[in-house]
Amino acid sequence: MKTKQEKASPVAEKVENTPPTPNPVATLPFMNPMTFWQDWFQMWTDMQEFWQYASVATYKKPEWVSPNEVVGDLHCFKMRKFGTEGSRAIPTLILPPFAGHYSTIADFSETQSLVRHLMEYGIENVYSLDYNSATEEMRYYDIDHYLAELNIMIDDLGDKVNLIGLCQGGWFGAIFTARFPQKVRSLVIAGAPIDTKAGDGFLENMVDQATPFFFKNMVSMGQGLMDGKYMLQGFKSMNPMQHYWQKYLDIFKKVQGAKNDEKGLKKYEDFEIWYENTLKLPGKWYEQVINELFHKNNFIKGEFRALGQVVNPKSIQCPVYLLAGEKDEITLPEQVFEAKNYFGTPPDKLVEDLAPGGHIGLFMGSETLKVYWKKIAAWMLEVVPHPETLAAEA
Repeated sequence: MKTKQEKASPVAEKVENTPPTPNPVATLPFMNPMTFWQDWFQMWTDMQEFWQYASVATYKKPEWVSPNEVVGDLHCFKMRKFGTEGSRAIPTLILPPFAGHYSTIADFSETQSLVRHLMEYGIENVYSLDYNSATEEMRYYDIDHYLAELNIMIDDLGDKVNLIGLCQGGWFGAIFTARFPQKVRSLVIAGAPIDTKAGDGFLENMVDQATPFFFKNMVSMGQGLMDGKYMLQGFKSMNPMQHYWQKYLDIFKKVQGAKNDEKGLKKYEDFEIWYENTLKLPGKWYEQVINELFHKNNFIKGEFRALGQVVNPKSIQCPVYLLAGEKDEITLPEQVFEAKNYFGTPPDKLVEDLAPGGHIGLFMGSETLKVYWKKIAAWMLEVVPHPETLAAEA
């Protein structure tokens, strides 16, 4: 006799039809026997890639990305020519920073190149200095040596020039213009400490608080040269967590897993190669900059002697464009903009502009290049017209 099958309860049916819950421990790397070797291989691959990117600056050096020709080669620097061959446009000479890094910051990458953007905006005849790393024979070179060689380079161009000074290149260009005002048509100063006592900046406070022997000892450690590695450590100390921890964590995140963040890694690699490779500076040049320009602020006071003459910033009367970074902790905006109170340029020929972002972004930041340097290029073409335009108007 058949017995009537009991009907299953709804709760029992739900339990029977529910898929088994995966063990959360088994989803962790190396905890699932089925994927153990796959996880191990992925970790090994990630670590290899991490080390490759973390150490990239040890086997790659900064390079210029735009086609160029070396048209001058002296002890302190080379001069590179970019742009249209045979152009009759007014020469525009970029003075990169000379603060322990390569001059390639002016031509940083395929998409972040000041040189390329200037040419795209109509500045045809572009040149840039390319600083040489100081040798033992150069340890007694001072600012005059660099001014003298810059004077030769500009004379070789055969015309009055537009100068663009980036960071330390800004005060260098300003001093040159004050010494040879007849050789400069316009002057652009970006992120340059002209009045080094303006504001309450980290670098200025460090210079003021350091003992007189601190910088001398650093030069002595380099046997008469200032090694850019020491300067780099100083810059890193302004944000140690970023440079000694966070950046490595960011790299690992970009290489972790089967698919890399290729765009992020390329951007990191370009910057790391430039930032971590350093140049040496002449010890006497470095001590003179620290003592006379930063500590005593002699240029702004009209007490700086350049190539046999005391130069007066009031001698600068050409059109001037001042560009500062809103979040620049290395050169405060005040240190840039105070130049207007010391230069002799008429107010209607002097422009002040404040870009968002920090110090290095002024020279290679994507938005700054697209927006602010486009304005600067338009300003240059307005205040210094092309010779053909002048001829047509005449």
